[in-house]
Amino acid sequence: MTILPSDESLVPLARNADPAACEALMRRHNRRLFRLVRALLGDDAEAEDAVQETYIRAFANLKSFAGRSSFTTWLTTIALNEARGRLRQRRNLASLADVAETELSQALGQSSASDTVGPEELAARAEMRLLLEHAIDQLPPNFRSVFVLRAVEQLSVRETAEALDIPEETIKTRFRRARLHLRRSLGEVMRDAMPDVFTFDGERCNRIVAAVLARIISV
Repeated sequence: MTILPSDESLVPLARNADPAACEALMRRHNRRLFRLVRALLGDDAEAEDAVQETYIRAFANLKSFAGRSSFTTWLTTIALNEARGRLRQRRNLASLADVAETELSQALGQSSASDTVGPEELAARAEMRLLLEHAIDQLPPNFRSVFVLRAVEQLSVRETAEALDIPEETIKTRFRRARLHLRRSLGEVMRDAMPDVFTFDGERCNRIVAAVLARIISV
């Protein structure tokens, strides 16, 4: 079994702009960051751009990473700040409710393909994902970030509290209330669709890695 290098061993190499180390770190954290930022911003394209900016800021400031928290926590904090900054800029253009409605309309017009399931099952799974993603988009922002980290990314209460810099009891309360909100609107659909929400495919991962590497290497 291949043993992957730890974040702790990769960070010193990434400080020196080692492309392989930077790529390894991005591929390890891409899906988590995308799902979190996507939950806050409600838009795939903007979330992808926000993740790229997160890495640019992170790699530019690696010298300031002292290891007092995990690299995952530090990176997640940068991503959250990036997303929140974008939301502040967006407030004079549209409310979160308007953004969620726009996202739903766009998503309903999209199609996807798979070689591993039949068209009927694929359509059913896509519909469930859309329902769940839309329901998550409707959660209050504070509930939304907690739910994605706890339920989708499966972080522990402690890890989520560190990432969001709020008490563990607050995490428990927000997660419980978020699940109640979703259960009222989705019922059993939530459990079936959970593994596939905010799909993060290989193409998006490759695109983010290539874009960030091109920017940090050219600096």
